[in-house]
Amino acid sequence: MTFFTKNRKKLCYWGKILCNNIKEFNSSKVMAKSKYEYVRTFEMEDKCLQNCWIVVRLDGRSFHRFTSSHKFEKPNDKRALELMNRSAVAVMEELQDVSLAYGQSDEYSFVLRKDTNMYNRRQSKIMSAINSIFSASYVHYWSSYFKNIKLLYPPSFDARTVLYPSDQNLRDYLSWRQADTHINNLYNTAFWGLVLMKGLSNNEAEKILCGTVSSEKNEILFKECGTNYNNELPIYRKGTVLVRKLIRIPSSKSKKHVVCPLHVDIIGDDFWKEHDEILNLEKIKFNKDFNPEDNFYIVRNS
Repeated sequence: MTFFTKNRKKLCYWGKILCNNIKEFNSSKVMAKSKYEYVRTFEMEDKCLQNCWIVVRLDGRSFHRFTSSHKFEKPNDKRALELMNRSAVAVMEELQDVSLAYGQSDEYSFVLRKDTNMYNRRQSKIMSAINSIFSASYVHYWSSYFKNIKLLYPPSFDARTVLYPSDQNLRDYLSWRQADTHINNLYNTAFWGLVLMKGLSNNEAEKILCGTVSSEKNEILFKECGTNYNNELPIYRKGTVLVRKLIRIPSSKSKKHVVCPLHVDIIGDDFWKEHDEILNLEKIKFNKDFNPEDNFYIVRNS
């Protein structure tokens, strides 16, 4: 008598149990669905094109009213800029594929690695995640920077996503944003200098600055307000670029993943040569020249 004949009854028994389990599994899958599930077919496919840099830019919504309501200092409020920076760092702590961020005034741009597969490259998921983390962090850290000013109402930011296919496209985008920082800040510094230091009305200051070029605004600032624009803080003139680095803190034996805020020129080649790991999609670079007195944020989610 063969082994199969001896154990035929047992095999039949276990075969029936297996069939019953399969039937139950299939029926449970059917039962888990509902007749309303068809609405998922209305969702649009919004995956970002492969091999492109993904840039999400946030802009403060109705921030003129927000800054007036909370009495921001003019022409620049350093507390507000540092709060924007801290909120952007929170995004980089949470989303490791954000390799660089650039901010000025009430806007911030987040650059995701061109090879990222975060959220399966779904534009709406990426944009909404960055916006929500940033906005929530802005409210969360408000009291750390505006200690004696109560937040009267929550701020809001709009967002857009743009794809840049080449490294040069990305560099040109960031150059555009930094050039915009210089243009806007020079005008605002001259405008508020005439208003606050010379006592002119807003309309009078606007008429004086209307049609002037950068050199003329610099001259107005120097002659009328005694201000050398080149002596203004770099954070005002150049904005803030956030980069990831590995550093060794004197009190720690291990290397730490940090985000460093820099107020430097990003239009020329020097920045991109020093931080070549960004465009080369390499791992975070160790900063052997780190100064313990430099400002940095330790990434605790790394």
